[in-house]
Amino acid sequence: MTTKRKRRRGRRTGMATWLKTSHLPARVTTGAFILNSGYSKRGADEGTADQLHGFAAGTYPQLKGVDPRQFVRLLSAGEMVLGTALLVPVIPSAVAGAGLAAFSTGLFGLYLRTPGMRREGSLRPTEEGLSLAKDVWMLGIGASLVLDDVLERRRTRR
Repeated sequence: MTTKRKRRRGRRTGMATWLKTSHLPARVTTGAFILNSGYSKRGADEGTADQLHGFAAGTYPQLKGVDPRQFVRLLSAGEMVLGTALLVPVIPSAVAGAGLAAFSTGLFGLYLRTPGMRREGSLRPTEEGLSLAKDVWMLGIGASLVLDDVLERRRTRR
């Protein structure tokens, strides 16, 4: 085995090597944004809970049976867990990225399925849909974190 290959394998064994330095900007900015979003929803009043729940249940009918306050508590907790997972360097990028991709896929589903979010016959957002359409960047970041981590692990196994 060459020295170069030994060094490459050795770098992936320590706890701090779970996180590539190049992943830091995406993980920190996205993690802080999502953590703040979840924290902001923690004390949501009844009107806000009803509004958020109604919006989500309109797109995902399986949520209609969930109490609006409970829905917002779960959403808040989920966002805080995801934000923290992105910020904590011992969580592998593939794991944090998969969580981010799943979360953002749900948001993108809201964008695609909610009437009035897109221009007629197009993926282009309306003014109302812009706030959801812009969240597609999180899907790209999540997919990139997973893909980069998986490909790196394959390279180091050779």
